[in-house]
Amino acid sequence: MNNVKKNILVLICMSIVFCLTASGCIQKFVTSPRQTFPSSKGGSDLEKVTFVLDWTPNTNHTGIYVAKVKGFFAEEGLDVSIIQPGESSADQLVATNTAQFGISYQEGVTFARSSDIPLVSIAAVIQHNTSGFGSLKSKGITSAKDFEGKKYGGWGSEVEAAMVKQVVKEAGGDADKVEILTTGTLDFLTASETNQIDFAWIFEGWDYINATNKGAEINYISLKDLSDIFDYYTPVIVTNEENIAKNPKLVEKFMRATQKGYKFSIEKPDEAAECLLQLAPELDRDLVIKSQQYLASKYQDDAPYWGMQKEDVWERYMNWLFENNFIESPIEIEKAFTNEFLQGDKS
Repeated sequence: MNNVKKNILVLICMSIVFCLTASGCIQKFVTSPRQTFPSSKGGSDLEKVTFVLDWTPNTNHTGIYVAKVKGFFAEEGLDVSIIQPGESSADQLVATNTAQFGISYQEGVTFARSSDIPLVSIAAVIQHNTSGFGSLKSKGITSAKDFEGKKYGGWGSEVEAAMVKQVVKEAGGDADKVEILTTGTLDFLTASETNQIDFAWIFEGWDYINATNKGAEINYISLKDLSDIFDYYTPVIVTNEENIAKNPKLVEKFMRATQKGYKFSIEKPDEAAECLLQLAPELDRDLVIKSQQYLASKYQDDAPYWGMQKEDVWERYMNWLFENNFIESPIEIEKAFTNEFLQGDKS
């Protein structure tokens, strides 16, 4: 397997594990790999559209659920079905137009385009990277330099290991003194409390909240605060080049309703959480509500409008992947993302 294909698989696995960790619904996925959620309200004259999640439902997806429950999609003439990816990844399903839209990540789109897979990011779900490194306070880890001599539990990705080592180096530490272990889907809190690991890569808006809900005291170091390079868009909403070229009206309608859904989630987080719980009642209610309250200020953050993506954010991370030999050549950034289908001040 060549390096490009290998790294595409790595990033797909990373994306899956990120969301698996966030959802905590491993058994649910095994028993129901292609769960389909009820279609939007409306008659049979609505245009049928498929949206594929990256994994099981969580608060990254709330705007989509709001748009479904509140009828925003139906108002645009769309009958949207939400599916989970099953044996094929969301990127694969969207690239082949099996699903017209889906959830991906900036790194996933970058790897896809490096192999001529025609994914296009059409909105940043969250404006800044809300992941980082978590550890029990008893471990005494308060900076990246403190990673020296500690055990990191991750997914076995070369990209992931390179990121950990880089932030240690930038903090003035010795990256070779970090023990990087592959722990896969092992729960962060369980692995930490049993001393299998000292720290892990987690999401502040889900894993951190989940751990504190269970009474754990956690130190959290934001990845975006350690390096601008790693303040990339995660997750993003994607479509494919064919839809943009041949059916731009569909993309416009879908994104108009989606943007309305995320604006609602920003303004009314508790009500938005109930929309997610209505269609995904298996989720932990307290976790969803607290996570939604946290993300309400993060979706748009300092951007002039929700979903906006910046060229320099894409450029920084792509250049890092290229310089570290994770992609064979730079991609054309202007083809990887667009703000064209978002409503806002684009001046």
